[in-house]
Amino acid sequence: MKYIKRIALRRLRRKFRVRNRLKKSLTRPRLSVFRSHRHIYAQIIDDTQARTLVCASTVEKELRQQLKHGGNIEAAKLVGQLIAKRALEAGITQVAFDRGPYKYHGRVAALADAARDAGLDLGPKKLPPEASEVQAEQATKKASKASGNGKPKSPSTKEAKKTSS
Repeated sequence: MKYIKRIALRRLRRKFRVRNRLKKSLTRPRLSVFRSHRHIYAQIIDDTQARTLVCASTVEKELRQQLKHGGNIEAAKLVGQLIAKRALEAGITQVAFDRGPYKYHGRVAALADAARDAGLDLGPKKLPPEASEVQAEQATKKASKASGNGKPKSPSTKEAKKTSS
C-alpha cells in the first residue's frame, strides 16, 4: 500500500510542477492530455477565459472506426493529428503542452510529436536526458580524435629495435 501511495504522491507533485510552470507564462492556450487504459483525450484550453477551444479523443466516432484499440501509441498519433488539424482550422498555431501527471513518454510523447508534425507549434522536441548525454559524449570524442589531443602512440617493439640498431 505504501508503494501505491508513493506513486500517487509522485504523480500529484509532477502535475502541480508542470501546471505551475505553464501558468507562469500564459501567453498561449494549453494542450492538455488525459490518458486512461482504454482511451486518450486531448483538449486545447484558454485559461484566461476558462474555455475549451478544441478537443479530440479516441471516443469519437470518426476515430473509433479507424482504431482497433484506443489505448495504444497508434491511437495517440491519430488524436495528435486530429487535434492539430482542428486547432489550425480554429486559427490556433501555438500552444503550451500540458502533459499533466504523465511522463513525456509513450502515448503522451506520440501525441505531442504527431501534433507537432501536423503543424502545431508546441516548442522544440524534447530528447530524453540519456540520449542528450550520449550525444554530448560522442561529440567530445569526435572532437578529440579530429584535433589529435589524445595520447601519442608509442612505437611498437619492432620499430623500437630498428631505430636502436
